[in-house]
Amino acid sequence: MTLKSRFDTKNPMVLLFSVFYIIVGIIEVGYWAIEIFAAPPHIGILGILSLITAYGFFRMKKWSVPLVIGLFFLGITFGAVTLNTSLVLQTFGGAPLFNTALIAYMIILLVAFIYTITKREDFN
Repeated sequence: MTLKSRFDTKNPMVLLFSVFYIIVGIIEVGYWAIEIFAAPPHIGILGILSLITAYGFFRMKKWSVPLVIGLFFLGITFGAVTLNTSLVLQTFGGAPLFNTALIAYMIILLVAFIYTITKREDFN
């Protein structure tokens, strides 16, 4: 089995969103693992849910639709609160790259949410 056939999907958006959820999951779990005593546990939980969602989304499983919907609301809340804290308290030194990454994260979550809702019949 070739690598191309393993990652062959009907729609390239599925692969794109799966890679997004994998990257987000690895970053969140990695951050939680490094800062295990200082980081809140919800970051690790969001990371694990993101990795599970990436698998289900890539395989076009029906159970991944509620996970994408749930992660949308959890991720938007997490991103908005973190962005607000960063801007108001400037805890990250006013890091514009961090703030831009949070905004991009929330935008991609929104696009993945809309795509999943519109294509939910394609999931089996």
